[in-house]
Amino acid sequence: MLASLLHAARPLFASAFTFWGSPVTWLEVVAFWLSVWMVLCNLRVNPLGWPLAIVSSLLYALLFTDSRLYGEASLQIFFALISVWGWWQWLRGTTGEGEALRVHRLRARQAIYAALATAAAWPLLGTLLHHVTNSDVPYLDALPTVGSVAGQFLLGRKLVENWPVWIAVNLVSIGLFAYKGLWLTVLLYAVFVVLAIAGWREWRRLASTGASTKASHG
Repeated sequence: MLASLLHAARPLFASAFTFWGSPVTWLEVVAFWLSVWMVLCNLRVNPLGWPLAIVSSLLYALLFTDSRLYGEASLQIFFALISVWGWWQWLRGTTGEGEALRVHRLRARQAIYAALATAAAWPLLGTLLHHVTNSDVPYLDALPTVGSVAGQFLLGRKLVENWPVWIAVNLVSIGLFAYKGLWLTVLLYAVFVVLAIAGWREWRRLASTGASTKASHG
């Protein structure tokens, strides 16, 4: 089935241009711009970011599968699925007190639990990828994968801490995609680092001032 999907999508893998000695496909170009738009929406607490995440994630799933980055490819499928949940959370989600979901912070104990769970999942996923796939970078592939799962859950619940998680994930991903020669995606994740720093700053301001963070559709 996977081979059939890749075959059907083969026209999208036509080279659009060459960047730093490596061909950049039309699929990667489209996924790049959708992803930038998505993060800008997240920064502004705009729920439009979620449908953009669904489409860009499915495109990147194809790209990463073609590059034998199976952890990252599986992660993109997970992103597409959890984005439906995140979209609902931002539109209809509530706090424990029944109030509309707003930008807020993790409690210290919750942050510790999240960090420990992520650290434990990394070698487990790396070992799985090592034994059941032909990935040549199973543990490097697994690290941003498990970090991204944590970041996506935090983002879906409008928790400020999603941004430092994304900064760390994006920095590791830059090295991973550089190794694979996906240079436009390397540039994308470098942009993500800058946007995540801006998002962290903005969401900390929103959380500390108690400003309204209801979705903006403008």
